[in-house]
Amino acid sequence: MVEGIIYRYRCGIAWRDVPTGFGPWQTIWKRHRRYSGDGTWDKILAELLTAADSRGEVDWSVSVDSTVNRAHQHGTNLPRLTGGPVELHESVC
Repeated sequence: MVEGIIYRYRCGIAWRDVPTGFGPWQTIWKRHRRYSGDGTWDKILAELLTAADSRGEVDWSVSVDSTVNRAHQHGTNLPRLTGGPVELHESVC
């Protein structure tokens, strides 16, 4: 099950596209959902980080991403005040 979950994320595929060699996709999805909800993934990550850190394999330097995400000029539902005549639409109150 865990290998199926890892495969799905590594390949970036939909749950339904997980190869049947890992088992039914529904079972893999349910297990992933259960592990996410009960904190199992967090516990696994904490254990792996603790073990790797004790061996000196973790570099705790900080990486800051300065990516900027912008919406398209028409990607809003707010009216634009341009100083021109106001057009009232039925959906705008």
